[in-house]
Amino acid sequence: FHNDDYTPFNFVEELLIQIFHKSTVEAKTIAKAVHNSGKGIAGVYSREIAETKAFEVNTLSKNNNFPLLSEIEPE
Repeated sequence: FHNDDYTPFNFVEELLIQIFHKSTVEAKTIAKAVHNSGKGIAGVYSREIAETKAFEVNTLSKNNNFPLLSEIEPE
């Protein structure tokens, strides 16, 4: 996840809970890391799963008119 100045904190948390199956506490921790560091890691997955999850995040963000960006990075 990459931080931006427009996507609401609670939207990021909801994506982490819904798509990455994080607990509320985990989602808040990751969202704070994204906000404070400029980016954060939602999880480590196989390439195929990571691509699918990043696509879901980016599609939902776009559909809700937010510029939030999720991308995958090799380990």
